[in-house]
Amino acid sequence: MNKFNKFIEEKLLPVASKLGANKPLISIRDGITLAMPLIIIGSLFLIINSFPITAWTAWLTKTGISEILTKGTNGSFGIMGLVASFGIANSLAKQHGVDGASAGVISLASFVIITPNIFTADKSPIEGMPITYMGSRGLFIAIILGIISAEIFQWFIKHNIQIRLPETVPPAVSKSFSALIPGATIITLWLLVYAIATYSGLGNLHDLLLKILGKPLGILGDTLGGTLIVIFLNSAFWFIGIHGGNVVNSILNPIWLMNTDENRIVFQADSTAKLPHIVTQPFMDNFVWMGGGGATLGLVIVIALIATRKKASKITKTLAPLTLTPGIFNINEPTMFGLPIVLNISLLIPFILVPMINAVVTYSAMAIGIVHMTVGISIPWTMPPILSGFLATGGHISGSIIQMICILLDVAVYYPFFRIVEKQNQIEENI
Repeated sequence: MNKFNKFIEEKLLPVASKLGANKPLISIRDGITLAMPLIIIGSLFLIINSFPITAWTAWLTKTGISEILTKGTNGSFGIMGLVASFGIANSLAKQHGVDGASAGVISLASFVIITPNIFTADKSPIEGMPITYMGSRGLFIAIILGIISAEIFQWFIKHNIQIRLPETVPPAVSKSFSALIPGATIITLWLLVYAIATYSGLGNLHDLLLKILGKPLGILGDTLGGTLIVIFLNSAFWFIGIHGGNVVNSILNPIWLMNTDENRIVFQADSTAKLPHIVTQPFMDNFVWMGGGGATLGLVIVIALIATRKKASKITKTLAPLTLTPGIFNINEPTMFGLPIVLNISLLIPFILVPMINAVVTYSAMAIGIVHMTVGISIPWTMPPILSGFLATGGHISGSIIQMICILLDVAVYYPFFRIVEKQNQIEENI
């Protein structure tokens, strides 16, 4: 045990800490998180517009309200790429200690420049952009463009290549002038990139990046085997005290969100059509990681059950209410660091195995058609299971049923391992 802990502390922990503090990864996480409120709001419109009651949907269509709700979904859920381009540059610039807002605005303008215009039949541009590229299909461009733009911006500012005004000038005005030289350089750069891509035959950079990056990342983010690898890495990082979601999920979130949005588009067009993706953001959040990283809802239920026994340890009786209530809402930091799970060898196997079981069971059930796939509705990650499964599948009870089955399996797997922890607690209390 001591050798294992020493190996983790000396070899794995430094590497994991560097990954967890990686500025580009943090900026990707922050940028996509900035768009999450819009994604959830758009999902609410989608739920109202597609609630599985024929009379309701027919009335919405007849009155024209359905078209308005669709506009609300497209105008919120459908601009996540545009928002992420601002958020990623803003976050990365702030991490470098320079003006994040200016970097974000420049990145957003660059995103608009790199995105092709809509053309009429006679090839004259009209005022507008395809909403397709403003949404999930624009995430790869948003990530790369946001990171590069922020790095260039901070280099100019830190090398004092900027217009400096007297200190008597209001800060807001001073910052806007400071951004002129780096902003002009960055926007010109992306304008040249757009021109080269357009006139060299490379075409649309959004689609080009999707082909280059989408296929290899899709192996991890859109297949069962890749999903199991991601789950393993997520749990492994959490086990050594590094937020697994911040490291692993930051890389895969764009794929999961694109899959979510593609399901939404198909479902909006025809609620009876076969959906293209099983692995989506709601699939991971609401079916795999129930209770948080390691799917610890099953564990906190076990703790609560054992705490009801008269001979239960004082530690377990104290932990039960502190872990169960937040665990129901998928908040598991009290469990991670209070039990703890971090660096607790006794719980390592179930912590890795349980979310894998959830993924295999749910994926298989959706693949053979006994459970409805997620319809593109993004559920807040704090939504309790059973209810989240119903909503994520567009109002299908099968989503709730598969969650209940997985929770029972999770409890069964966690139980014998926590019994070992409980015996250790009792021994310590009797010494």
